[in-house]
Amino acid sequence: MNDAPSTDGSVESGATDVSSTDDQRPGRRIRRRWAPWVLLIVAAVWYGVDQVTKQWVVTSLPEGRAIPVLGDALQWHFVRNPGAAFSLAEGATWVFTILAAVVAGVIIWQIRRLGSVWWSVFLGLLLGGVLGNLTDRLIREPGFPVGHVIDFISTPWMMPAIYNVADIGIVSGMVLFVGITLLGLPIDGSPRPRKTDAPAVTHDGAPADADPETAEALDGKALRDETRDGGRA
Repeated sequence: MNDAPSTDGSVESGATDVSSTDDQRPGRRIRRRWAPWVLLIVAAVWYGVDQVTKQWVVTSLPEGRAIPVLGDALQWHFVRNPGAAFSLAEGATWVFTILAAVVAGVIIWQIRRLGSVWWSVFLGLLLGGVLGNLTDRLIREPGFPVGHVIDFISTPWMMPAIYNVADIGIVSGMVLFVGITLLGLPIDGSPRPRKTDAPAVTHDGAPADADPETAEALDGKALRDETRDGGRA
């Protein structure tokens, strides 16, 4: 079947104008409404688990001694960490305090753009982990803003570092981010762009959504070409 011209001279193409109709889709409206809440719930749950486990460690475990849980595969080993995640870069605590505060601020700022559940989970895990360790730096000994982070999870078979629930959230979030990036999922929840999609065009070859000046210039060019071709005939 041939394409039928529309009332404004444009041709209805088989491609779908995703950008003009996507905002009207009920599914996307629901995702945009709930995506910020998913981020906040994930962040709150992860932050709560991190703080509860750290409080249990401080009140129940001896500091500096490894306690086997699953043999050598999993041990509780309570240490106070002045560095970054997994006990890295000790001695620069105040730097990580500033970086954590900046990261948390950026994540909160991105809430207004959220429309993807996967992005919400990623940012929720990252925010919960960052806030968990930031809380330690702000309130624990030796004091604000250089408090030491409570680490207690040891898995010698996997890595020599000792870590905590907040670190797991940060690393899990970054792994999820790699997957989101590879899949090309937009943060606003819009469909992934497809290379086969082509924009609708008018009878003179101009894009249907072209601005008036561009359309007028193309119309003039088409008229001149028709006049020149007619004169040659």
